[in-house]
Amino acid sequence: MGELLALLRKDEGLAGWLDGLAALDTSETDTVLPSRDELPDVLLDLAVPHEDVNGLVALREVVLDDPEWRWLLGHCTAGIFRHPESVGAGGPRMPRLPRELGAMARCFAVFVFVAALPRAWALHRERGVPGEVSRRTFADLGRQIAVHRLRRGTAGVETPSWLSLHLRGELFQLGRLQFQRSRLATAWLPLAGAAPSLSLHIPDFCGPLTPAACDMSLAAAREFFPRHFPEERCTLAHCESWLLDQQLGDYLPATSNIIRFQSRFHLTDRPGGPNDSAPVRYVFGDPDLSPADLPRRTSLERAVGDHLRAGLHWYGGRGWFAL
Repeated sequence: MGELLALLRKDEGLAGWLDGLAALDTSETDTVLPSRDELPDVLLDLAVPHEDVNGLVALREVVLDDPEWRWLLGHCTAGIFRHPESVGAGGPRMPRLPRELGAMARCFAVFVFVAALPRAWALHRERGVPGEVSRRTFADLGRQIAVHRLRRGTAGVETPSWLSLHLRGELFQLGRLQFQRSRLATAWLPLAGAAPSLSLHIPDFCGPLTPAACDMSLAAAREFFPRHFPEERCTLAHCESWLLDQQLGDYLPATSNIIRFQSRFHLTDRPGGPNDSAPVRYVFGDPDLSPADLPRRTSLERAVGDHLRAGLHWYGGRGWFAL
């Protein structure tokens, strides 16, 4: 065992992740990265910020020259396509890697994404997914890198495990919203067992969450999924988000985009205990900011900050609506 894998195995959670990777069959995985000259165009097509392209091209050599990073690359790529297109049936989800591994740890998920991309495109083509939908879905990689830089000041992928959904054909961006194929068996959804449904996500950097933009996304989803996944009959959409915290109605007018978004849902009970970091993260960019330091420039900033400064908590919310 080399130094990299030995370091990862010092963490119990990462050791379990490595064991899961080692159990995968990689015999049908042909892990190839674009050449150094081709990689910049691939990254730009994925909406990777220009300022991060040169650094990622330099890291390509690290991945290919180190046998342990190559091993991780091949096995992570194979895990993505374990039972392709089956909801929730991928291999071990990629965690964040230790900080002491530096830029390579922060950016490793980029190379897994790029290595898996040709097969992901093929899955989309087999389903007849329009190229524009594929392109905008896969461009979430660039958004993840932009969010990481916004929150942490460096290149990296904010949530590595998230990106396998796009590559496996579980998640698609349709206009303002993202829709994830789901089979969620839970008491707060009026579904018989783990029936097919759509989990709704609200990505960053996509403009205001206006009713018109949401209407267009939902209209696209109602057409897209029966056409490209006819074997799955989704009767409802659901969402769990800080945006559905009903306490926001105490601060924002009924005409605000957020309250109008909430009004689409049958809102249910709170997901769990307090979760103050989520609204602070999404509204201000840094979940560790002190309530005393939160600016009050907009009605939403005032809502989130004033609530916390009053000694209260945010909990998030969840809800559903029929398609």
